[in-house]
Amino acid sequence: MKQRIKILIADDHELYVDGIKGFFKDHPTYTIVGEAFNGEDLIRKAELLLPHIVLTDLKMPIMNGSQAIIKILTHHPNIHCIVLTNYENDISIVRALEAGAKGYLTKNMPKHELFNALEQVCKGYPYYCKTTNTKLIRLISHSAYNPYKEVKIPVFTAIEMKIIEMICQEKSNHEMAASLCKGRRTIENIRAKIYAKMEVKSAAGMAIYAIKQGLYAYDE
Repeated sequence: MKQRIKILIADDHELYVDGIKGFFKDHPTYTIVGEAFNGEDLIRKAELLLPHIVLTDLKMPIMNGSQAIIKILTHHPNIHCIVLTNYENDISIVRALEAGAKGYLTKNMPKHELFNALEQVCKGYPYYCKTTNTKLIRLISHSAYNPYKEVKIPVFTAIEMKIIEMICQEKSNHEMAASLCKGRRTIENIRAKIYAKMEVKSAAGMAIYAIKQGLYAYDE
């Protein structure tokens, strides 16, 4: 039988932890092995339980999530940490990514997005919440965070590069189709190819990849 992926949850609100645990009831791939209610408790249980994934809040008593992530990864760099936050546009998210988090989700994310994030980080790729806005993308792009340093840039065609630029400019598929004189379905197909080449799941992930790899730069 294939080993299930072990998850440790950390949040100082017990009701929220119980709600997240409910997502995993009888799940064939993931299993909750423990829960923590502050940063120190998270570090201790990560050392004891050796989970594959840590889902952690940022703002917790005694020690915050970013500080706990640093300490966990110092001793166990193979643990994947995903941040859960109430804040969609906060410098604390950037600090968590710089600390070593593989991605982040807002706490009101739909269930399917949580599992998309888990699948992505298990493959070794970062995940950015689908609600990530331009301001936060800019904060991330100007930060020391860069998970793509060792990633070889794939070859992008001229039309793909144009669509990358337009997605970074927050153009819709309809706007891109009109501007490029292409059908909307064609734009959707090219967009899917770009996401596959970059191994990203969202426009935010594509924009961050493009900026960090020097494919696009915001005008300041």
